[in-house]
Amino acid sequence: MTETTYAVTGMTCEHCARSVTEEVTKISGVTKVDVDLAGGAVTVTSENGVDDAEVRAAVDEAGYAVAS
Repeated sequence: MTETTYAVTGMTCEHCARSVTEEVTKISGVTKVDVDLAGGAVTVTSENGVDDAEVRAAVDEAGYAVAS
């Protein structure tokens, strides 16, 4: 298992967390998504790692942005 944490901007509520979780979970190999609203972080657990570009695209689809 691989765990990667991303800084995500714009999340303020549980709806935000659900939206990001729903989109990131669609990425092949992702087994778990944890959203820390207070810290503005999303931790992605996957079988063999995920492509950062896929995570960025999923977060973007949810309406938020991965910080550079």
